[in-house]
Amino acid sequence: MSTMVDSKIGKTFQRSVGRAKEKILQNLGKVDRTADEILDDHITNFSKQQYAATRLQKELNNYIRCIRACSTSSRALLEAVNEVYEPEWGGKELLTVNSQSVELLWNDFAHRLAEQVLIPLNTYQGQFPETRKKIEKRGRKLVDFDGERHALQAMQSNPRRAEAKLARQRESLEAAKRTYEVLNSELHEELPALFNSRIVFLVSAMSTLFASEHIFHSESSKVFTELEGIVEKLAKESGKGTLNFQVPSNAVLNNTSDSPKDAKNGSVSPVSKASSIPSTPVTPTSPVSKLPVEETSSITSNGVAKSNGSIKSDTNTETKSELAQPVNGVEAAATHNNTDSANPVIPPSTPPALPDSSTSPSASTVDGRIDKPKEPTVNGENAQSDDAATKATTTPTTPEREEPGVLYRVRATYRYQKEDVDELSFDAGEIIRVIEYDDPEEQEEGWLMGIKDNGEKGMFPANFTRPI
Repeated sequence: MSTMVDSKIGKTFQRSVGRAKEKILQNLGKVDRTADEILDDHITNFSKQQYAATRLQKELNNYIRCIRACSTSSRALLEAVNEVYEPEWGGKELLTVNSQSVELLWNDFAHRLAEQVLIPLNTYQGQFPETRKKIEKRGRKLVDFDGERHALQAMQSNPRRAEAKLARQRESLEAAKRTYEVLNSELHEELPALFNSRIVFLVSAMSTLFASEHIFHSESSKVFTELEGIVEKLAKESGKGTLNFQVPSNAVLNNTSDSPKDAKNGSVSPVSKASSIPSTPVTPTSPVSKLPVEETSSITSNGVAKSNGSIKSDTNTETKSELAQPVNGVEAAATHNNTDSANPVIPPSTPPALPDSSTSPSASTVDGRIDKPKEPTVNGENAQSDDAATKATTTPTTPEREEPGVLYRVRATYRYQKEDVDELSFDAGEIIRVIEYDDPEEQEEGWLMGIKDNGEKGMFPANFTRPI
């Protein structure tokens, strides 16, 4: 048994050596070789066809892997969007349903390409290796045929040839020729047919590919259009103020000072600086009966008498209820504690407007002039001086040409004591010129930059003032 194996190995080795020798001689031009130009063209076309199929298979595999990766990324992204989208917002359930639809579209797209494009492409590409082996075998048999032919020619040219060896060589040549011609004729039929099949396959594969792309993008476009509509509806509801955002009760700070805490001290953020101020005015505790003596006497001359800290009037003068009308938008209290202390006042978020002097029931006319009661006190100080209050109620404000850099002017309606070096302190009634921030990025919500008449410059809360 081993002898037969050794003999077979020896013949194979001898044949390989003979082929190598024949090729070297052919390449050197020492001997001729059999040529088939038609089949050579078929082999060239086959090589191009195999290269195209291999590249298409490689790129399609990469594309499907990318689609699956996109599917995973899309699912993670939409899951994050669903977590961010709060349950109280409109369209929450529809957003979840559409997110699931997107995931299904991705999975269906990848499955369709793998089943209907990649598998047929693998089958199409799988026939090339077998054909390539046959082409290579035909090349070896062609070398064997040329080698047997050259050996017979050499033997025939030898005058001392043996007829028996010559006959055997002719038989070897005929066997090599038959083997070569069989393979050659098969390739003449198979290669053109295989090359022409590329059109049918590519039409089918590309049609399925493009149709799958069209279905995926069309359906996903509808879903994302609906998702866009959900977000646009949310934006409209937010713009109309129909969304009610509830603030926790502990978000409002219990601040009893004249001004909110400064955000720069780290106690309140710029947003909570404005939210810490109540949205409704708080009535000061300074009563009307705390008017100076000379002011009370002027009222008495018009028929109003003061008795034991209370105010009375006859039928021709203003009544007690009229005197109790709001002054500068703040209702005066009806009682007086005869002490200089006053309850802490938290300024309103919207400064009260000054009443018109022509309609204010709290002002009385004496000797042809208008006397206006004192402004209610805040922390023991007058909110406005008599002259400033009279000028504000009797003289209409006219726009003045602002100085360069000055945006507009405001009047302080409450006293403010600065809590940091870059802030501005002022008393009620002072005029402040509002200017722009040196660095717009430093501007805080609810705070303005201003300059007083004495040249002091700093930040101040806008809700302590009103424009003039």
